[in-house]
Amino acid sequence: MFEIWIPITIAGAFFQNLRSVLQKYLKDRLSTGGATYVRFIYALPLALAYCWGLKLLGGYEWPQWNWVFLLYCLLGGTAQILFTFFLIYLFSFKNFAVGTTLSKTEIIQIALLGLILLGDTLSLWASIAIGFSLIGVMALSLVQSQITLANLVKGLKERSTLIGLICGAFLGASVVFFRGAGLSLGEGPAEMRAAFALAVSLVMQTLIMGLYLRLCEPGELSKCARNWAPALSVGVSGVLASICWFTAFTMQNASYVRALGQIELVFTFIASVLFFKEKTSPMEYLGIALIVSGILILILLR
Repeated sequence: MFEIWIPITIAGAFFQNLRSVLQKYLKDRLSTGGATYVRFIYALPLALAYCWGLKLLGGYEWPQWNWVFLLYCLLGGTAQILFTFFLIYLFSFKNFAVGTTLSKTEIIQIALLGLILLGDTLSLWASIAIGFSLIGVMALSLVQSQITLANLVKGLKERSTLIGLICGAFLGASVVFFRGAGLSLGEGPAEMRAAFALAVSLVMQTLIMGLYLRLCEPGELSKCARNWAPALSVGVSGVLASICWFTAFTMQNASYVRALGQIELVFTFIASVLFFKEKTSPMEYLGIALIVSGILILILLR
């Protein structure tokens, strides 16, 4: 059955992919902290404008915030920041490929944390769909990392493995906390609850990262200001992605949303084959087939 969260999630995956492409342009201009900061500071005015637009033009009432809501926003924002830093730290290991592959397990961690904190349960078909999607993502990751199953098993004892699992945990936690923030605002329109949660979360993230850069990376804030043009493009694409993600999370089980969000990898695969004429291995075809199967099961049979 068609539901509105489905196209919203697909749009979120598209804008997230676009933000990632644009953010690579800043890689040689800013530090990891600076590149993380611009996705918040340049998105914040747009998120606030979107929130005000829903109020003034859409006629929505302001949600009644509460302390649980603020806690969820703080935890979600902090988890998202920590995920970024741990991911960059993971890349400092020579054998980071295994850890990166295991960081893709975030969808399982979302399902478990969502059940524990929010009482979100999975149907049998949804569980199967998520399983297909996870295996597909892992298969693609193995190919891109150029490691074998034997190397993956061997690398389970290494430190980078733990860092990879921590990355997945923080990413999964941020998703569940952001969904919790939207749900904690009551029964109002999902669009307004999501917009309000996004705006508050971005305020917190901007303050946290701004304070960090001021104290630990002197001069980086000035670099963020000087590179305002490419940073603004990151902010615009980032806030569009966040609006879609937050709205979808507020409407639907977060693990369903993230499973459908793997369609981003399908977009990338199609572009690599049709436009860049890149060679594709049987493992990549298998990974994409599993992801597409998971998406179809999630949409049609859930």
